[in-house]
Amino acid sequence: MPNFAALKPVPWGYVAFAALMLFFGAGGTRPASINQGLGTPGPLAYALIVIAAASLVIMRWRPLLAFTITSTAVITYFAVGYAFGPILISEAAAVFMLARRVELRRTLVAVAILYVAALLTGLAHGMFGHATWWGIGDAIIWICAWIAVPTAIGTAIRTRSESQAGVRAEQARRAASEERLQMAQDLHDTLGHGLAVIAMHSGVALHVLDSRPDKARESLEAIRATSKESIDGLRAQLDLLRAGGTDDAPLRPRSGLADAEVLVRRIRSGGVDVAVDIPMLQGIPPDVDEAAYRILQESLTNVLRHAGPARASVRVRHDNGALSLDVIDTGSGPSRSTAATSSRGTGIRGMRARAESVGGTLAAGPGAEGGFAVHATLPCVLEEAS
Repeated sequence: MPNFAALKPVPWGYVAFAALMLFFGAGGTRPASINQGLGTPGPLAYALIVIAAASLVIMRWRPLLAFTITSTAVITYFAVGYAFGPILISEAAAVFMLARRVELRRTLVAVAILYVAALLTGLAHGMFGHATWWGIGDAIIWICAWIAVPTAIGTAIRTRSESQAGVRAEQARRAASEERLQMAQDLHDTLGHGLAVIAMHSGVALHVLDSRPDKARESLEAIRATSKESIDGLRAQLDLLRAGGTDDAPLRPRSGLADAEVLVRRIRSGGVDVAVDIPMLQGIPPDVDEAAYRILQESLTNVLRHAGPARASVRVRHDNGALSLDVIDTGSGPSRSTAATSSRGTGIRGMRARAESVGGTLAAGPGAEGGFAVHATLPCVLEEAS
């Protein structure tokens, strides 16, 4: 049995356009021939008109073949000696559609062959008068209007379409790249924080393993909880990567300032005294909320990593359409200055990138009274609850 599934769909738009060309060609050829004193055209003229128009149907699949058939029919029509008529509309349409669908180099070659054939045919049959310079100039003007103009228009439209497609593809690549960078930053924040907490609790557990088994057990339980949270976060990010940005991709889990209590509790269990002043704010835009949380997470993780024995304070305020976040510590650990000034680390750069992603700013450096300070300002218009 024939494979009907492999059949190409009928291009009804092309069929309708070819029918329109046939209507103009068949209807206008006889009056044009009589007006030029050549009498009524014969059956061959109408057969060539039908071929020239009907071949436009396959322009969708085989543009060069359709152009060749139409051009051959038109050249034959004039070579026989028939009058100028609406068959030229089919040829102009074929030239336009070829330029619209085929690359410029191949289009120019095909159009140049048509141009030479049309010029020689016209001069050979005296269509432009005698083969004088005046007649040749007249032929060049007419054939340019017939061929060059549709070519230029079709090429311009194709170039514009390709340019727009290129812009859309570049935008898609940029969006995918930004999403990958965002996911990489999320992995850095989540895993970096988890590993820092695990390292701190591991040190505590080893230190008190013999003298205070209860404290060692508490640290091990904290390690287990932090490990599970980090693994869950990693699994969620890997699910997003596997989904490849399709409609079936799971939503990327969002954290916000509402999760700050759990974060601070974990930092305190690592031996850092943290004072928190975060008011209950409703309606923070999700992007701003997540950016603020990630900045807070990275700031406290840096305290845990680099500050040594220290106290830290966290303060969040919303005023004049902006959310301000301050994290200040009193630490002076041996790695603190290196961490603050290093250009290779991703911590401070990542926090600054998060702030800028929502239109905000971030400043980080030594505090006025020692230690280290992080200050972020994020544009934030609180959304009303629906």
